[in-house]
Formats: sequence, C-alpha cells, structure tokens
Amino acid sequence: MLYNPTAGSGMFTSHLDDIIRRYEEAGKVVIPIRSFGDITIDDFLAGLNKDTYKEEYSQIIAAGGDGTINFCVNAMMKNNIDLPMAILPSGTANDFAYYFDIPHDIDTMLDIALGGNYSNVDIGVVNGKYFINVAAIGQVVGVSQRTDPTLKNTIGVLAYYLKGLGEATNLKPIPIKITTPEKVYEEKMFFMVVMNGKSAGGFKMVSPNSEINDGLLNVMIFRETPALELPVLFMKILQGTHIGSKHVLNFKTDSLILESEMDVPTDIDGELGAKLPLEFSVLHNKLRIASPYKEEM
Repeated sequence: MLYNPTAGSGMFTSHLDDIIRRYEEAGKVVIPIRSFGDITIDDFLAGLNKDTYKEEYSQIIAAGGDGTINFCVNAMMKNNIDLPMAILPSGTANDFAYYFDIPHDIDTMLDIALGGNYSNVDIGVVNGKYFINVAAIGQVVGVSQRTDPTLKNTIGVLAYYLKGLGEATNLKPIPIKITTPEKVYEEKMFFMVVMNGKSAGGFKMVSPNSEINDGLLNVMIFRETPALELPVLFMKILQGTHIGSKHVLNFKTDSLILESEMDVPTDIDGELGAKLPLEFSVLHNKLRIASPYKEEM
C-alpha cells in the first residue's frame, strides 16, 4: 500500500490501523509504504521476484489522490507488475476514483477494495510516461500545482475553481498542431485536455462522453474565446453541457502528436508534465481496478 500522509486534509493516517485490521480480518497482510519515504513504491516493486510475486501478493493499494495512483501505475508499468489495484481516495479532487463512484467514507472504500470486483481500464501514455486520468495543456492547467496546499486542504475543490477564475482574465491564445491517424488539426486554444476519465481538477463533467475502457483517448480543446463569453463557457463546463459549443473541439483517437512553437505548461494527473512536443498513445484494458461493479465496465 502506497499512501500519501499529506493528501487532502491529511486525515488518512488516522485510518491506517482500521485499514490494516480489515485486511487482516480478510487473511491478508498490508505492507505500508509512505510517500516521500526512504523506500519508494518503485524500489519495492523492482525487488519483487518476477516468477513468484503473484503467489505472494494479491493487490496494490493506492491511498491518496490522483498523483499517488499515478506513481503506483508508473512503478507497476516500469517493473512489469500485473496486479489489480484498489483505490482509497484521500486527495482533494480524487478525479479517477470519481469515475468508479468510490465514496469518501473509509468503511465503504474498504468494502470495495476487498469486495473482489474489478473493472478493466485503459492507461494513457505520453512521452513514455503513464497516466490514468488526464493530461492537460495550457496556461490554466497548472492551477493544481500553483494552488496553495493549505487552501486546497481547507476548502477542497473550490480552491481550484477560485484559482482558475482568477487566471482566466490572463489567458492568451496558443497556436497548436495536433496530428492523429484520422486528421490533422491546427487551432488556437486557451487550454486542452487529453482524457481517460471524465473528471479533472474537480470539474466532474469535463469529459462526459469519456469511457475508460474503450481503447481511445478523449481530446477536448477549448478554443480562443472572447472574454465576455468565458463566464458562460465556464458555467457550461461546470454543468457538463459544453460539448457541441463552438468554442470546444472534441474528438476521440487512439494516438496523437501535439506540437506548438510556444512553451506551453503541461500537467499529468495533477503533477508537472513534460515539455512539448507530446506523443500520446493508449494501452487498452491494461489495468484492473477494484470497483463496486460486478461486471467489467
């Protein structure tokens, strides 16, 4: 179990004994690995016996926000570890967990983690790194990195909204070129997201038509928009009604290359991303996630 003691309000550590007890009652031993500790999840997985680890271990638990899940998935892919994952969401937005309707109370989280139901999900790849929920590009997408941690822990997702609104007036159009197997796009955009899930930065319906196991990435480009129309677009994004807007370009693809002559900030699952150009692909049904659903999604 990789856990982030500072995620969200930092209250996860008070439930550590409950988690260990529930797993012991199920006949399992939890090995906790603390984020930012001396031993990383990468170190631990690299040391597993590749011939016998499936006999010794039944599950990897990611306890934290989307960044914690991202660290786990990258370590798993790097070390070729094929184990199912349980999510105990304790971050600020918990966008990936939102897709699976995983609640915030610890008892129900553990019911799902130990329930034995798993959904197959895709994993996105960008410049050789892996992401589970979203890659975001543009001046606004670093909001999660620039938002004060104390503010995030105090007022949660609202902190993202306030920070985003404060930066909206400073937006400048960015010329981009997107090459896909189907088409080449040249646009001027304010920001864009390449989605695997539906939610990003606490905006629950950024990508309402995303499916996490269809082998495709959902690309959402928010085009240059007159300042007077930005508040209306912002409200549509909050409500999930922006699809079809003339200010939004939306399509699905299994691979793309993103280029720009400008230096554009990028963000991968809430963490600092690579510089452009970015090359995207998708690994279809590469990961199994503990979910409340009996049938695969």
